[in-house]
Amino acid sequence: MEFIRGLYNLKPEHRGCVATIGNFDGVHLGHQRVLRQVKLQAIMQGLPAVVILFEPQPLEFFAKDQAPLRITRLREKLRLLEEHGIDRVLCLRFDARLLALTANDFIDQLLVSGLAVSHFVVGDDFRFGQGRTGDFALLQKAGAEHKFEVQNTQTCELDGERVSSTRIRNALEAHNLAAVERFIGRPFTISGKVAYGQQLGRQLGVPTANIRLQKPRPALQGVYATWVHGLLDQPIASVANIGYRPTVAGVQPQLEVHLFDFSGDIYGKNISVEVCEFIRTEQKFDGLEQLQAQIKKDMQVARDFFALPTAV
Repeated sequence: MEFIRGLYNLKPEHRGCVATIGNFDGVHLGHQRVLRQVKLQAIMQGLPAVVILFEPQPLEFFAKDQAPLRITRLREKLRLLEEHGIDRVLCLRFDARLLALTANDFIDQLLVSGLAVSHFVVGDDFRFGQGRTGDFALLQKAGAEHKFEVQNTQTCELDGERVSSTRIRNALEAHNLAAVERFIGRPFTISGKVAYGQQLGRQLGVPTANIRLQKPRPALQGVYATWVHGLLDQPIASVANIGYRPTVAGVQPQLEVHLFDFSGDIYGKNISVEVCEFIRTEQKFDGLEQLQAQIKKDMQVARDFFALPTAV
């Protein structure tokens, strides 16, 4: 899959495609239905399937730290889009310059001149352009003028309710992982490259693989029983802390995962951490001794969940 960052990186060979646009945070069942619509049209027309994304997501630009928590980081989102057959992703920087584009300029620069869209799949509540003056009706009018079709997205419902990123965030906040899996159609995972940390886990006798989450803030925080994929042919049972590590005055969010009955140098490796069971919320302890004692309890809870023998 080809990743294109910014309108200025579009080339003549990128013209001609079937496209859709949105945040696609979570790449949930509703998003997957849109992606199937796009892919089907792309196959029928013999054109690439393209997703247009925004970074940061619009509410992250407007609301800053008050924005909704992110379900999937960009790297994870791209991996999932590729799995669903998308050929190209155009990532637009959401900033004051993009906001200043009129609705007509947005259509001309992006859909007509930039991508030469043949078929555009979008929700009928999609608004765009300066002052959010562009809407579905304007897209249809532009499509008739520039010879591209505009198709409405199909609503996806589960248990009588529309599947949405907000509903998934609420389930994550409640640590309802079973509901999250139903909404996204797969286990909830966090992927990334193992980075060097403070080596605190090693000092406490519990070495961890660390994935720096940084911004935007993750939608899931706490201690969990997890599977780690990507190191062996089979997943490795583990226990993970996702959050800010308040006992050691952590500032940036981080995922720290301790792999059971495993040793090896995994720095720089890309892993995927599947979140299976909630153990407890993240909390601040009075010192490292209390933290170490709690970590041992968490490890035992996770071992019991996976029916692993107690470590000697």
